[in-house]
Amino acid sequence: MATDPLELAYPFTGRWLVQNSPADHVPSHGTVRFASSYAIDFVPVDDSGRSAAFGLESLLRPQPPEKFVGFGRAVLAPAEGTVVAVHHSAPDHPAHRGLPSLGYALTQRRRVDAGWLALAGNHVMIRTARGIVVLCHLQRGSAQVSPGEDVRIGDEIGRCGNSGNSTEPHLHVQAIDALDISRAAAVPIRFGESLPASGTIVEG
Repeated sequence: MATDPLELAYPFTGRWLVQNSPADHVPSHGTVRFASSYAIDFVPVDDSGRSAAFGLESLLRPQPPEKFVGFGRAVLAPAEGTVVAVHHSAPDHPAHRGLPSLGYALTQRRRVDAGWLALAGNHVMIRTARGIVVLCHLQRGSAQVSPGEDVRIGDEIGRCGNSGNSTEPHLHVQAIDALDISRAAAVPIRFGESLPASGTIVEG
């Protein structure tokens, strides 16, 4: 496994809230399964730092992903490399906040048992010189690249969605050392010279 972090550019423009950062603890998502030890999440937010308005409706019932400011926001290649995997046929499901999030949490084990694809949802994998970058939870049908295609930093690869194991539209980023996720090891990552902590708002 690589010991030096793989340096990436932020795979987006605009304002995004950092969650589940390996800057705070490792494994960042509470598990080492699927080489996710150094994974990080980014939630698109507006100028006030909110992903969507939160009221009685969001407290009591799931909401369409279209109500969130970042749904459909462009996701960009964070590194130069070659696309080695694309999946973009999974549906975007409703977002779960407030009380609905409790029910969604109870089904977490079922999604884990269903395997990597059920967790990642729509995703793109890019092989770089030092590892494979994985970008997950993309919007259904939004992939702009195909396996074998070379990409440069900043190329649009898809759009932010709410597919897979996702409570609201966001982007999950991790790096691995092999294409077979069941056998891959996690590769540490950073953005520029730093790794933002959870709760930080970053701008690409």
